[in-house]
Amino acid sequence: MNILRLRNRQTFVLVILFLLTVALWALFIVRTGFAGTYEGPDFEFLLKPFLIGMTVIPLVGGGFGLLNALHWGGIRSVVGRALASLSLGTIAWGLGMVVWNYYLFFTDVEVPYPSLADAIFICSWPLWTYGIYELAKVGGAKFALRGQGSKIPLLLAPLLMAALSYYLVITVARGGVIGLDGGAVKGFFDLFYPLGDIVIASATLLAFILSRKLLGGIYRKAVLVLFAGFMMNYVSDIVFSYTTTMETYFNGHLVDLFFTTTMFTLALGLTMFRPDVSNQETGTNRK
Repeated sequence: MNILRLRNRQTFVLVILFLLTVALWALFIVRTGFAGTYEGPDFEFLLKPFLIGMTVIPLVGGGFGLLNALHWGGIRSVVGRALASLSLGTIAWGLGMVVWNYYLFFTDVEVPYPSLADAIFICSWPLWTYGIYELAKVGGAKFALRGQGSKIPLLLAPLLMAALSYYLVITVARGGVIGLDGGAVKGFFDLFYPLGDIVIASATLLAFILSRKLLGGIYRKAVLVLFAGFMMNYVSDIVFSYTTTMETYFNGHLVDLFFTTTMFTLALGLTMFRPDVSNQETGTNRK
């Protein structure tokens, strides 16, 4: 019961943070008419607090996830390792935002892309991937993948996502030419972000399929929320790469609301793994 109350408090804190952050974004957009501004009261009292909220959500959510991982036994438990890795990935994304905000708040760089922030953002990818891998182990990935029914969506999903990424980032934004006009580093991140998202989303889809079929649905909602979060991250990265290539991005753009929603969704998913629900499932949370 104490764990349940803890989870409810965590959810309440995340919801309040998310609603306040979205409200700041909405006020900023209404006052600026969907245009970037980097001075004056709208910047100081709306955009800055919005970006801070966008930073705090993954940091707090990741912290909650680490706390929940301890309730699963930490690294001694498969689910504990999964939650810890997913949480650290979410925290890494928040630390990337700390660096992004530093550029924006204390230097003359309005859109720090690419920058050191991106080097920190991409640290999320291996951490998230390992976390999803551990979740898939809980469901018995090695045995479930022998069935053809599990393989079809896992093959189709990344192919469709890769095709969409190529169309938007290369065909539409770059006129079908893979050039380095924006610099080699920007070109790398423009392609790496969607590809990394494809790997993570596909792995999460596998974990969802396994949680539905092999765990009696115990983790189904939690993994579905994580899958939704990683899919939103994919869409957000695609839109971000597109808008920066087209030079239409500004801080406070709609894509920043996408990222905020993504981090809130991932953080929410991390609070949904309740040890009290599956204590009776001996062996499913231990290696």
